[in-house]
Amino acid sequence: MLPRQTLLEGSHHPLELEGLVDLAEQALRTWEPVWSPFLDGAIRDEATERLQGLSELQLGSWGGYPNAERQRLLLQRRELGSLELGGLELGSREQGTPELGSRELGSLELGGLELAGNFLFDPAEATDFQQALIAFGLSPGSLGDLWLRGDRGAQGLILASEAPRLDGAALLVRSVAVQVELRPVEALQLPVARQPRRFNSVEASLRLDAVASVGFGVSRSRMAQLIKAGQVRLNWLPVTSPSRELVCGDRIQLQGKGEVRLETATLTKRERWRVELERC
Repeated sequence: MLPRQTLLEGSHHPLELEGLVDLAEQALRTWEPVWSPFLDGAIRDEATERLQGLSELQLGSWGGYPNAERQRLLLQRRELGSLELGGLELGSREQGTPELGSRELGSLELGGLELAGNFLFDPAEATDFQQALIAFGLSPGSLGDLWLRGDRGAQGLILASEAPRLDGAALLVRSVAVQVELRPVEALQLPVARQPRRFNSVEASLRLDAVASVGFGVSRSRMAQLIKAGQVRLNWLPVTSPSRELVCGDRIQLQGKGEVRLETATLTKRERWRVELERC
């Protein structure tokens, strides 16, 4: 048995983490790899931090395409070595949980969704589509990433076992009628994989809106609007104050745009901040 009390102590997501501990114990007991539901980044990061130190357990993650925000965790016995499951095997990254290669799509049994509607006069965010799908009866854990397709709607990933419930369904997203159709994952226009990029800037302050606007390449006023609207997360936690002061190591997430990490911040002679950022 795993040291459950120690693993859960002080958790920000105790219910979700307890479920993942259950899956880890199942994987260790049965010697069979186990996949979690889709997880938000905050839960996945906390689970990874707490579980990756277990000597018997090996972790992997995949969300359907590189840099996916919502991913599933793979839990298996370390003695099994590289995972051989329908042509897959564990990959590796320098930091965090190993991410699996693109061949993983088939073995994860993912389906693709096309959510078509005319959003020219009532623009929607990815969260609007997610909320509509959950209201339809889908569990959050069955939904992967959803991404916008301009004013034509959105596409997304879903567990194949849940997909048939949606084929041909009619949803209301904001004020727009949306038709749902199933698509093979390979037929989707998946988000472009972002390559990590480091760059420097000099800013008057370490305010969230100032640093994030530089990191994501949008105006500061627009970034402030996004923050107040709840579209930005700090270290995967909701934040609505543009004036929030950052410290080195803070990670800013903007839905559909990836993540910016504040690597270093040095005060100049003119009392401005020279910051080094990494975007991925």
